[in-house]
Order: sequence, then C-alpha cells, then structure tokens
Amino acid sequence: MLTTLDRSRPAPLAYSPAIAAETAPLYARVARVVPQIEWPVHAPYIAEINRLKREMNAVILAHNYQTPEIFNCVADVVGDSLTLAREGAKTTAGTIVMAGVHFMAETAKILSPEKTVLIPDARAGCSLAESITAADIRLLRQRYPGVPIVAYVNTSADVKAEVDICCTSANAVEIVESLGVPEVICLPDEYLAQYVATKTKVKIITWHGHCEVHERFTGEEIRRLREGQDNLIVLAHPECPQDVLAEADYVGSTAGMSDYVGIHHPKRVVLITECSMSDNVAVQYPEVEFLRPCNLCPHMKRITLPKILAALQTRTTEVLVDPDIALRARRSVERMLAVGRR
Repeated sequence: MLTTLDRSRPAPLAYSPAIAAETAPLYARVARVVPQIEWPVHAPYIAEINRLKREMNAVILAHNYQTPEIFNCVADVVGDSLTLAREGAKTTAGTIVMAGVHFMAETAKILSPEKTVLIPDARAGCSLAESITAADIRLLRQRYPGVPIVAYVNTSADVKAEVDICCTSANAVEIVESLGVPEVICLPDEYLAQYVATKTKVKIITWHGHCEVHERFTGEEIRRLREGQDNLIVLAHPECPQDVLAEADYVGSTAGMSDYVGIHHPKRVVLITECSMSDNVAVQYPEVEFLRPCNLCPHMKRITLPKILAALQTRTTEVLVDPDIALRARRSVERMLAVGRR
C-alpha cells in the first residue's frame, strides 16, 4: 500500500517529560473526565497555548459547552453567554480568543471594538443565529408596529442592531418584564419564548427558531432516564421543547444548572443540554454522579486545541463587525447588561 503524507497539516506537537511535569496539575484537575491515554495528545498544545497567550497579552473565553481540556486547561474566563459578554468587555487584554461560536465572538467585538477578537474556526456557527435575519426583523416591525423586540444573544450582529434589547436564557424573563409593556416579541428561539410566557403575564410573540442540540431531547427520553434511577434530578435548558421542561426538576441557563448542582449537591443528576457541560460541571463536583445523554453541538466541537493555538500563532480568524451595525448592536447588548446592574 502506498501512503502519501498530508503536508497541508502541521505535525502534532511532541509530548516530553518537561511538558508532562508542567501540565501535571492541570491533568489532576480533569483526570475524572479526560482519559489518561488522551493527555499526551492534549498536553503539548495546552502548554504552548498558555505560554503564547501570556506572551501576546491574550485571553481565552470559553463557553460551558467546550470540551474539558479547553474549558479547564487553557481558558481564562468560562461560563454562559451572559458571563462571556460581561467579562469579555472588562478584560484589559489586547486580544480575545473566543472558544465558542461566531455570534459570541461578534458580541465580544461589539463590546470591545478596540480589541482584536479571534475565532479559531470561522465555521463555528449556530442554528438559532441562522434562523433569523435583519430583514426578518424589519418585516416584524411592519407587522407589529410599536411592539418591542427582544433578541436572544444567539443572534448575529445584524439582528442585534435591529432589535430593542438582547437577553440570555438566564435573564430573559427579567428583560421582558423590564420593558413595562403588555406585549413583546421574543426571538429567535421558540422554546425559550414559550418558557418565558409561562413565567410572565406579558403576551409573548414567538419566532420559529430552534437549537439543533436541545430540540432533539424529548419528554419520553427523560421519562426513560428516570426508570430505575432513584432520586435522579433532571436539570433542563429552556431551549428544550415544552414536554422536556415539563419533566424537569429545574429549568435554567447553563450557569443556573451549574449553580443548582453546587447548591444542592444531588446524588445523581442529568443535565439536559450540550454534552460537554456535564464534564465541566463534574470537574467541580466529583462527589456527584452525572448521567450523560449525549447531544453534541457540531459547531462548538469545531473549536479544538490545535485550532486555538493556530489562531494565536497566525492571529486568525479575526472577527470584524461593520461600525454602524456594531454601534446599533452595542446599544441592544448594553441595554441588557444595564438591566442586570439595576
């Protein structure tokens, strides 16, 4: 058999005793969720990323859905989209690397226009962000004149520029009620909007957008998980369908789910959200048993350690937002952040 070397890909970094010693404390942190056999592959990238980001005055923001070797071993700021939006705006670093998806990188650029914002893979998108456009918002304005529009942060900069205010799954109800009106358009996630409607007297007009990860869960699946599992606690993200939320013991954002585990320390728990979330929470709470019905986000999984290193080395792919769009989108995001400071 003739084997042809692929010279378009750089050779993997070498694992050495020095790197093993340097990264040993990091592996001790993630040993429960990263198999030992995988560490010699991850460790050289982790060591080089951590060295290079210090040299470049760069920070890495990682969403809760990133794999544990990224989330726990190279990230400087971790959390849900609201946390990343807030902390990204506060950082004094000149370069932000977004270990997340494209709309998150756009939000970081909107809030920090003077900083260089990089995303390790420009193809890391979002089914929700792709479900609605700025033109759709303008048509909604015509159909519902005078009705405020609340956009989930899982939207493009173009959409954020057209709406009145943004929200996250953590603060959606608070944002809707802060407007002081009887009727609100809440988009693009239909299931999040339906959940908000159960928590407020405000009439909610929805949009037919869904998260390709959360919409795959079903109420029947949750009932099957409970079979033979005494005292199983089910925590679900509000992007899930209503029949899933009806089966849950708690509904909340990724930060809310993590906080629930930290406060209540359930013996056995299942997080109905993207698969890597369970690994990252398990690192914090080793005494808790996690069931893992695994739905992966294909976009989040485009972000890898080699791609993060390449982004730092080559300063690509840089995320840019048209200044006019960025200015208008920033107003929507800052209005959201201002509600949280009241």
